[in-house]
Amino acid sequence: MRDDLRPYWVKKAYLRYRRWYVDYFLRPECASLGDYSTFMKPRFVIISGPNIHIGECFTAVAEPMHRVEIGVWGREAGAGTIRIGRGVLMSPGSRISASDEVTIGDGVMMANGTYITDSDWHTVYDRTQRSEQVTPVHIGDNVWLGDHVTVLKGVTIGENSVVAARTVVTKDIPANVIVAGNPAKVVRELDPEREMVTRLDYFADPEGQLRFFDEVDRMVLGKNSFWRWLWTVVFPASRQP
Repeated sequence: MRDDLRPYWVKKAYLRYRRWYVDYFLRPECASLGDYSTFMKPRFVIISGPNIHIGECFTAVAEPMHRVEIGVWGREAGAGTIRIGRGVLMSPGSRISASDEVTIGDGVMMANGTYITDSDWHTVYDRTQRSEQVTPVHIGDNVWLGDHVTVLKGVTIGENSVVAARTVVTKDIPANVIVAGNPAKVVRELDPEREMVTRLDYFADPEGQLRFFDEVDRMVLGKNSFWRWLWTVVFPASRQP
């Protein structure tokens, strides 16, 4: 990772802008959005539809070509729900699409390209209609979904379980296991008695965490020159040694 050449006050100004963008554009799209959320590159986070509830300490990491998308397309106006718990991470390219109900537990981690949906959206013989059957998705606390995992309709994943990269989940997964493959199969069982450090531990004191990172920024960026930083913005090649 390259050194951050911004002066401390420039980074603080950017963070204030980022918080303003979230509050002005993204918060109104949510039925509720908890405190201490972090939206990295929030212009590339798309939230649409009714009844979207996001818990506190939520983190979305978006990129221009890999947006984070959370959307409800209910069967009728005002229908459908997404509930995202506390301390959830959505990485670049991750998507949640709900027809009826998708519930994400606390501390869930979604790696790049994860896709979760509770519907096929079209039936096999009538491509203009979705199935009348309601098939909600429930993902338990502390679940880790690996790179480009796909979680399909009607699935429940038990707490603490890990879904390996590129796995396609079509049936329920118990708690405390690792699954892999297409379709997903259990490849290892986890010890439920062993202590596990989770994202909820990381966010145990969100106020203290904010103060800690502010002190680090002040120490690391405090001596950076505004003109040196601006020069590298105008002439990126000047960063080279």
